[in-house]
Amino acid sequence: MTESEVEVPVEVIAELAARFLQNGHVRRQNINRIAAEGSQKYKKGDEVRLTANTRSDLRRLRRLLQAARFTPGREFSKGRRWRIPVYGRAEVARFLALISSAPGVPPPA
Repeated sequence: MTESEVEVPVEVIAELAARFLQNGHVRRQNINRIAAEGSQKYKKGDEVRLTANTRSDLRRLRRLLQAARFTPGREFSKGRRWRIPVYGRAEVARFLALISSAPGVPPPA
């Protein structure tokens, strides 16, 4: 069984979906900008960011991502909250597909 075929518990999917819908964010790489500026100048790639209010909330979010077989990036503070990213086009696509399988979640645009 490959990593993408690993069964993720429904509770993990539901909580990740709820957290993303609450205040998550997706950044897609701007293809036009990378064509104009080149890959050495424009380095922003695809990314999902989830938000935690406290350090303990951040630890819980990291554990949820790891349970779903994602490799979270390094967390950082912004304002009075913590952000935890997941980087990479394939990981972002897998994350969006995973959370869209949760009940009541609209499919990604």
